Amino acid sequence: MTGPGAILSALQRRRMLWPLLALGLIWLVILVLNPAFFTFTVRDGRLIGGLVDIFNRGAPIALIALGMSLVIATGGIDLSVGAVMAIAGAVAANMIVGGAFPIWMVIGAGLCAGLAAGLMNGTLVAGLVVQPIVATLILLVAGRGVAQLINDGQIVTFQNEAFAFIGVGTILGLPTPIWLVAALLAGLLALTRATALGLFIEAVGANAAASRYAGIPVRSVKLSVYALAGLCAALAGLVATADIQGADANNVGLWIELDAILAVVIGGASLMGGRYSLILAVIGALIIQSLNTAIVLSGIPPKFNLVIKALVIICVLLLQSPAFQAQIATLRARRVT
Repeated sequence: MTGPGAILSALQRRRMLWPLLALGLIWLVILVLNPAFFTFTVRDGRLIGGLVDIFNRGAPIALIALGMSLVIATGGIDLSVGAVMAIAGAVAANMIVGGAFPIWMVIGAGLCAGLAAGLMNGTLVAGLVVQPIVATLILLVAGRGVAQLINDGQIVTFQNEAFAFIGVGTILGLPTPIWLVAALLAGLLALTRATALGLFIEAVGANAAASRYAGIPVRSVKLSVYALAGLCAALAGLVATADIQGADANNVGLWIELDAILAVVIGGASLMGGRYSLILAVIGALIIQSLNTAIVLSGIPPKFNLVIKALVIICVLLLQSPAFQAQIATLRARRVT
């Protein structure tokens, strides 16, 4: 079979093409709005351009989406990642202001704070069998309070070039956050593909009871993914803190968990668990950031931004829906007959 029907069938068999098509269309809109947006220049050894800015600004969402993918694949959810970002940033900023700690220790402490938060969520979900949305809602509410206590209710600012490198530095001309996303993506792909963890995650998400009878350590798997999500959120928090060289417990990572969940779902993951793609989660994050950029460039009044963003995301999700695709195919067949 050839023609549009064959092309549609081929697209349906390849989950990656629909998100890539959506991303390409958004970039096309940006190109129409600002033809110079995709030009590149090199200044002081740094590659500068609109596309680089999309990748750079979308890095925190991508970092969190990678961890969120693993959590959602087990049938869970993590609403606390924004608060974990605030906690990790507060820990790092206060250590820098203290002035008695090397940078590697500051970064390590921030990551350990995220790991501890992830382990707490995992213990509630896997150990105490609390519903994931409830377990992580606890830290969503309390986490920013913890960050405020660490900051003593203030916005902690600092000047530290070594730490700022995480957020505003460059490696081979590209911003450091882009390299961090690439490194984390490569590491998680190796962890989930070179070991049995990836299969365990999918099995637990598909059927936790059957996985337990098959000998899979369901509780350990769930604890592991929430710990990884905490680490990813902490890394995103360090990037955001280094970018502004300050820890703002009220605003750092505010509502970013919603964008991360959207990025994962746009990437084709099932909220019921059992299906995920790390690469598509990153593409989903780029779609969200590109959409934000397109709305700003369009000059549309800010009051319409969220509505337009929601409509575009709904269209992307419909394109990926097997049921919607089947209905389109049925309508096409009826017209032919």
